[in-house]
Amino acid sequence: MEARQTAWRIYRESLPILVVSLAGGIFAGSVLGSEGMTNGFERFPGMLLLLPAFLATRGNVYGALGARISSGLHQGMIDPEFSWDRRLINAIAASFINGISVSIFIAVLSWGIMQVLGRESARLVELISIMLVSGVLTSTTLIFGLLALVFTGYKYGLDPDNLIGPIVTTLGDVFGVVFLFTALTVAGVLF
Repeated sequence: MEARQTAWRIYRESLPILVVSLAGGIFAGSVLGSEGMTNGFERFPGMLLLLPAFLATRGNVYGALGARISSGLHQGMIDPEFSWDRRLINAIAASFINGISVSIFIAVLSWGIMQVLGRESARLVELISIMLVSGVLTSTTLIFGLLALVFTGYKYGLDPDNLIGPIVTTLGDVFGVVFLFTALTVAGVLF
């Protein structure tokens, strides 16, 4: 009987955020298919190659942050509020550095693959600039969005383990695509 109640609780807590994730995924897809994004991909060849890696790493890097926060909340090592907690600050700093570093690495790797394959590519400085702008904006938004949603859910008695996966993937997809569009627009003006 207890297993059944646990399963029901997980389902009840996860369903609303999964519905929001579905809406977020459709929104991200509509931005991705917009004329402005298509023009950006045509102007900066190589963007289509790095897009899946960029979106996937948002979930990987910040999913790990969410797991650390969830463990800290369950163990009582982190309070569910924005405060100067050394563990929380260290986890945030490590995630931010990882998120930015991997964004730049993706740009360099994509440029290198395009060179090896002999395909037309945007300049390396263009790809790095686009990834740097979108990486910084996405990382900042993901960190504060994740903390706010997990802390709020925890205060209302929701298990963070049921929230983190859908929250990270939804925020990563929605804001990753939106800030990539923003970075392409900025790069279009600068280069």
